[in-house]
Amino acid sequence: MSTSTPTPTPSASAADLQDERLLRDAGLRGAVADFFRRVRSGDLGSLPVVIGLIVIWAAFQVLSGGIFLQPDNLVNLATQSAGPGLIAVGIVFVLLLGEIDLSVGSVSGLAASIMGVGLVNLNWPFAAIVAVCLAVGAAIGVLYGFLFTRFGVPSFVVTLAGLLAFLGIQLLVINTNGSINLQSNSFIVKFATSWFLLPWQAYLLVVLAAAAVLFTDLRRASRRAKAGLSVPARSLTLIKAAVLLVALLAVCWYLSQDRGTSVAFVFLVLVVVVMNFLVTRTKWGRSIYAVGGSVEAARRSGIHVRLIYISVFITTACFAVLGGLESAGNLTSVTLSAGTGDVNLNAIAAAVIGGTSLFGGRGNVWSALLGTIVITSIANGLSLVNLGDPTRFIVTGAVLLLAVIVDSLSRRSRASHGAA
Repeated sequence: MSTSTPTPTPSASAADLQDERLLRDAGLRGAVADFFRRVRSGDLGSLPVVIGLIVIWAAFQVLSGGIFLQPDNLVNLATQSAGPGLIAVGIVFVLLLGEIDLSVGSVSGLAASIMGVGLVNLNWPFAAIVAVCLAVGAAIGVLYGFLFTRFGVPSFVVTLAGLLAFLGIQLLVINTNGSINLQSNSFIVKFATSWFLLPWQAYLLVVLAAAAVLFTDLRRASRRAKAGLSVPARSLTLIKAAVLLVALLAVCWYLSQDRGTSVAFVFLVLVVVVMNFLVTRTKWGRSIYAVGGSVEAARRSGIHVRLIYISVFITTACFAVLGGLESAGNLTSVTLSAGTGDVNLNAIAAAVIGGTSLFGGRGNVWSALLGTIVITSIANGLSLVNLGDPTRFIVTGAVLLLAVIVDSLSRRSRASHGAA
């Protein structure tokens, strides 16, 4: 008579043990380990720009004798960031495709000129002016997209031609006036310069923002749990929301020691949130990343590549329009030099410094906000220590070069880890 050894039936299978390990590792220790793993693999995210911003603020705080981080200067810094930040948001989208738009400065200047003539000379309603300017921006984007997709003209050449052409049109719009002063009681001037949230309004907005982040994270965790994937520990999610809440409340309280939180800057942040959601959570946004990663692979997967290019050029031009309107309101005037100078380069530099890759397929809209704060901080800080444009150009160029080097090294690191 033979005896057979019964097969053991463990209470938990190997897959169950693996899931338990993933869930356990998803706590605080797992989050820290995952962060360092991503850093070692070259996925630095916004870490370099955050460190750089801390260094820049600390240096200017010392060099300015403690003036830089005073509430009044930080309020000015936030207000000055709104216009350039809107232009940089549009640049992020075209960079995600691995393309470039050199005409955003001219487009912003043209929009400012149309607004100046419409408001002061023709007495148009402001809503009608915004509609006309956005229509002009959309038409410019369609033109760029058509020339790029139909004739294969490089985006560098197309937008360089646009830079010159729309600068000429801007001069024709302003004509011989040279400068148009906007009325101080006009909507755009008050929006860009003198509208600030009351403390309780700022605190309420912060609470709503933290609650939205908490709700979004909990909902994502719930969906991952239903799919059998690892989820962060709930305590980690609560800590994240609490830290965000306390930090933003502290910032709003500090700014309220002067004029308060700028409505224009809040608008920029809301735009960044909405556009980041569109680019990361919608089919259109995922298609942009796909095209930026590999045009041929995107085409074979069924993505309408030509439509993606056209829509992105439209988006970039329209944000140049919005940035031009806001910048003109902040300056309370429109001149022949609106949109010229370093507007183009600062917008591109802000997106790249913030972490968007020049090579396409990598980055996010938050990089526009971070990069704009870096660029504006450099200009603001150098002004406080009585160093003019030459030094500002040199420092900004050095920071941009460093950002591109970091991007290249991180790409090389990711490639080596992928090969391994």
